[in-house]
Amino acid sequence: MTDRLSAIRANFDDWQVDALLLTSPANRRWASGFTGSAAHLLIARDRAVLATDSRYWERAAQEAPAYEVFQLRDSKDDMRNFLALAGGPRIGLEARHVTLAFHKQLAANEGVAWVPLPATVEALRAVKSADELAAIRVAARLTDVAVALVPQLARPGITERAVAWELEKAMREAGAESVAFDIIVASGPNSALPHHHPGDRQLQAGDIVIVDLGAQVDGYKSDLTRSFYLGETAGDAFWGLYNTVSAAHQAAVAGIRPGVTGKAVDALARDLITAAGHGDHFGHGTGHGVGLEIHEEPRFSRLAEGTVIPAGAVMTVEPGIYLPGYGGVRIEDLLLVTADGAEYLSAAPQTPLIAI
Repeated sequence: MTDRLSAIRANFDDWQVDALLLTSPANRRWASGFTGSAAHLLIARDRAVLATDSRYWERAAQEAPAYEVFQLRDSKDDMRNFLALAGGPRIGLEARHVTLAFHKQLAANEGVAWVPLPATVEALRAVKSADELAAIRVAARLTDVAVALVPQLARPGITERAVAWELEKAMREAGAESVAFDIIVASGPNSALPHHHPGDRQLQAGDIVIVDLGAQVDGYKSDLTRSFYLGETAGDAFWGLYNTVSAAHQAAVAGIRPGVTGKAVDALARDLITAAGHGDHFGHGTGHGVGLEIHEEPRFSRLAEGTVIPAGAVMTVEPGIYLPGYGGVRIEDLLLVTADGAEYLSAAPQTPLIAI
């Protein structure tokens, strides 16, 4: 945490602030180690203070020893006294995370010049430490274990919701503290919906089945998608989609290296899918960072022209094609950006056919 605090303070001159207020859960946890649900971090040039209520005073002292604990006691002067510890009037705040109601509360404190910052510690969070990477590796392994059960679970007559529940149980029983996000099981025409919520539709022979899942370990997440076909053989329509997405996936992974832009990697997958006639059927980005949040910086996206991918980032590659009324295919793996390319953190095979 001392290194992280130093890295944050190194930005103060560029941000033109005397201190930084962090309130968003992921940024707060990364900068302090505190895992509770309610706290404010005030990081000044010469001190770091964590403000929380009586539920968390002891926990904050244990989890965030680099911080002084400021005890919030429901006094109308609490926030003013807390902010007075900034050591100067200019305090940066997270423009993307502060609500209008909280901003109104902050603005009521006289003598503070608030500096809205579009990003604060997100770029620092992108490069994972050894401990962060170790947790993500475990989460990825648990996800691989769960998705290996899909060929046994996916049978005609079982519902999407039931498959999702069995996968969640498998990850939790294997050691996950929770799922990383709501598991997606999308069958038949529902597979054309990139973020379909599992429902009561029963799987049928001849269905495409997309399964998107992740585990959470020590707060850190994994992310994996596999596309299946419920049957021993599949027709040209399925293989046309699957092989195109697979080729796009491989092209993007091959292009990953430190210093490349997020837009350039996205183009490697997107151009191939467009050339196959499906440019209008691939609407989302090619990938995103993963860590304390399931979607974080950096990104592989058409909009990421100015995003330079650093070594040490953990990212997904997940191109897809979605045909309304028919179905879709998405293949997603979790990767570590290394000094000379990318290392797969996902190990689940890409074998789509499920014999029934």
